[in-house]
Amino acid sequence: MPTRRAFLFSAGALAVPARAKTRRVKVGVCGSIDDFPKAVQYGFDYFEPAGAAIAALNDQAFAAFRDRVLASPIRCECFNSFIRTLKVVGPDVNQEALASYVSSTLDRCRQVGATIVVWGSASSRNVPEGYSRDRAWDQIVSFLRSAGDIARSKQIVLAIEPQRKQESNIINSGAEALRLVHDVHHPNVKMIIDYYHLREENENPEILKTARDQIVHLHLRCTQGVPDSTEESEEAHVLGAAGCAQPARVPAALLHVDNAFQRAGLRVVPSAGQLLKSCVATGPFDSRQDCT
Repeated sequence: MPTRRAFLFSAGALAVPARAKTRRVKVGVCGSIDDFPKAVQYGFDYFEPAGAAIAALNDQAFAAFRDRVLASPIRCECFNSFIRTLKVVGPDVNQEALASYVSSTLDRCRQVGATIVVWGSASSRNVPEGYSRDRAWDQIVSFLRSAGDIARSKQIVLAIEPQRKQESNIINSGAEALRLVHDVHHPNVKMIIDYYHLREENENPEILKTARDQIVHLHLRCTQGVPDSTEESEEAHVLGAAGCAQPARVPAALLHVDNAFQRAGLRVVPSAGQLLKSCVATGPFDSRQDCT
């Protein structure tokens, strides 16, 4: 099975009406805050850092990062790793601290251009041993409704990320995430699909068609690690065959390279971006495209 060091391809978008016209596909890259200048240097359309990293900056450091972003041609349109220390589930949830954190963190994300913030954050949602799973589910629904209200006030969409069981003991499939989206029933709470987690959980890729109206972000992985011009992208073929990546809600694409700047060296990053752009450069994903 692929490791976490392999490259991830992903697609993200503004929350727009389901019948809205799809815009030009954009390709971004994920990395640490210090990697932002490299994303600009290599011509990516936008950048995805960790929300928790932004939250941890002091006011002076955040202001410096914000000024650097706003002076550049790109923005931080998506964020991952939303919550690292606070709890959403369990007997020790601090609602006041959680609401304050969500508000201040989303405010910072918005200041640098965010439209989507991904909530995977397994440590915040894992169900304690012996704790009622029904109660845990109700806590998650309540949290997402409250967080959705805050996100709406900042023109941000929260995207629920299903994760494999090795990382999270709840919300492990796209089907479960879709059920959660329906239970929350909030216009600013949607979902993502990460192909790595989908494959690890042996979920049918048809979920991408079933949930297409709720998916605002996609992560795709090349199974052999660093993509190049000769490597077959299994994910592109799976997505194309399923006809799953054509929802009008997903007009942009993101290349999430999982610390590629540090792990693989800068040489591979532009070629990875070009591979994704060659698949989706003219609009939404097309099941007829050959994305090898």
